[in-house]
Amino acid sequence: MDIQGQAAIVTGGASGLGEATARELARLGAKVAVLDRNAELAEQVAADIGGVACACDITDTASVTAALEKAAAAHGPARILMNVAGIGSAKRIVQRDGSAAPLEDFTRVVTINLIGSYNVSRLFAAACAKLPALQSGERGVMMFTASAAAFDGQVGQQAYSASKGGLVGMTLPMARDLAQHGIRVCTVAPGLFATPLMKELPEAVQQSLAASIPFPPRLGKPEEFAELACHVVTNGHLNGEVIRLDGALRMAPR
Repeated sequence: MDIQGQAAIVTGGASGLGEATARELARLGAKVAVLDRNAELAEQVAADIGGVACACDITDTASVTAALEKAAAAHGPARILMNVAGIGSAKRIVQRDGSAAPLEDFTRVVTINLIGSYNVSRLFAAACAKLPALQSGERGVMMFTASAAAFDGQVGQQAYSASKGGLVGMTLPMARDLAQHGIRVCTVAPGLFATPLMKELPEAVQQSLAASIPFPPRLGKPEEFAELACHVVTNGHLNGEVIRLDGALRMAPR
């Protein structure tokens, strides 16, 4: 699909990998809706790229519906969805005091990362399936953001790995399900990237993490994630695939 002129939705688009993706889509000529819980940051990014900001809680159907309607009113119906919104967590099953990990933490991470992504996707797909097919026969493209932790989760990452592993497991059946509507589905699983959250760590810790990556021995750049996300859109034969973007990293247990 040619990105030029298409309406695109980016969840988590106000910062980190989502912001980089929103900016790259706009650079390539897309009309971008920046969906994020942080309305102020979303407005800043949208203003920079000539897009529209939509305050959105991806776990709330009414909130997502309102955001998609606002985006459609500004840019027309979207054919591109980038699911980038998500949160992290690290809780040992048995805590230092001997108590069990709080169930609420596991539920929250899975609800946002997995169920929230599915919630946006189902609503996007239902609208996209009604659009006329392009010359290529496709109607739309969606991407999920998993993580290397979906495959080699570390100690304490049960909730995070389960949520990202769920996205990996959902990719192929969703691609098969939506094939009849001409909607492609792929997932990118990034490794260690220089996001704002990562940059909050001490420099020595960042350097240690970067050194664990075989090649190149550095943290990934958000722009590299964004480039791959956009390639998923433009390469019409990519479908049902999960792509690791991690410099050959395989994470140690801790």
